[in-house]
Amino acid sequence: MIPFLALGPTYHELKADIDDAIARVLDSGWYILGPEVEAFEAEWAAFCGASHAVGLANGLDALTLALRALDIGPGDEVIVPSNTYIATWLAVSAVGAKIVPVEPEPATHNIDPDRIAVAITPSTKVILPVHLYGQSADLNPILTLARAHGIFVVEDAAQAHGATYRGRHIGAHGDLVCWSFYPGKNLGAFGDAGAITTNRADLAERLQALRNYGSRRKYVNDEQGVNSRLDPIQAAVLRVKLSHLDAWTDRRRTIAAVYAEELKDSGLTLPHVPDWANPAWHLYVVRSPDRDRLQSNLTEAGVGTLIHYPIPPHMQEAYASLGLAAEALPLARQLANEVLSLPMGPHLTSADARAVAAAIRDARA
Repeated sequence: MIPFLALGPTYHELKADIDDAIARVLDSGWYILGPEVEAFEAEWAAFCGASHAVGLANGLDALTLALRALDIGPGDEVIVPSNTYIATWLAVSAVGAKIVPVEPEPATHNIDPDRIAVAITPSTKVILPVHLYGQSADLNPILTLARAHGIFVVEDAAQAHGATYRGRHIGAHGDLVCWSFYPGKNLGAFGDAGAITTNRADLAERLQALRNYGSRRKYVNDEQGVNSRLDPIQAAVLRVKLSHLDAWTDRRRTIAAVYAEELKDSGLTLPHVPDWANPAWHLYVVRSPDRDRLQSNLTEAGVGTLIHYPIPPHMQEAYASLGLAAEALPLARQLANEVLSLPMGPHLTSADARAVAAAIRDARA
């Protein structure tokens, strides 16, 4: 059996260091925010090439609080990908803004900058690209559009830990960059956790208040905030794992290279990587018009796979109120019907990847 993702080995490899880090927090007696969180924030900001990082409870809160920090609300429009996990849309709904979905580039599955240009109106306040599957969206044209129109750029980087765009780590290109450290992410905690990185000190300072009940001083609340604070135990775990992230990303890139070689004549549509991108390979996503049969055959062969994502946001009951027909966003719908994510992770071996490829060839024979 080759699982889609095995989380246990990431703990077992680092068990002694992780156990020591957790014990350090428990012994400290400081269980909300404090030095451990501040240390992780500084280390994560440095890794991302950003001036500031603000630790939060989860990735959805990161997206929502990023929009709140920019005073986005009713009457404002936020451009989002049609092809993404629903959290990207939920954050926009949470602040009462209007969702404006834009279709992807078919080759990369990431939001299409040319289509963004057409979707901008006088009410557009934010462009919210997602670095899907761990590969960066094409940021330069997006940033150029944003600057020309006085629009903010908020990046959803929940899958892009360690990815680079034109040689720079994702984490400081837009105004705010939002992260999830959900356990299955490339940099994953042992529960929910998130963060925002930014080069803007004013936004970082406001986010620190928003995550803590809107308070900058104890019992003094300047605005209506929330409770979304990164837990010190999770921060300690993340600090340990961060020191191994580059090595784990290299392992993922090795597996992606094996897949690319072994599957080049498989008849599947393989990931397209532009020359300006170096993905972190959170996911390795192939496409097949006969996806469901392929997945079924792989399951029978003992190969775990997942579909990211089987139902686009505009076709979810949660967004029925938008009145968008399935055909309104045909590329998102097509991808949902064709994509299949193969096993990927830092503890998958090259032999495992070759075995997956062999199973695919057998399944399609």
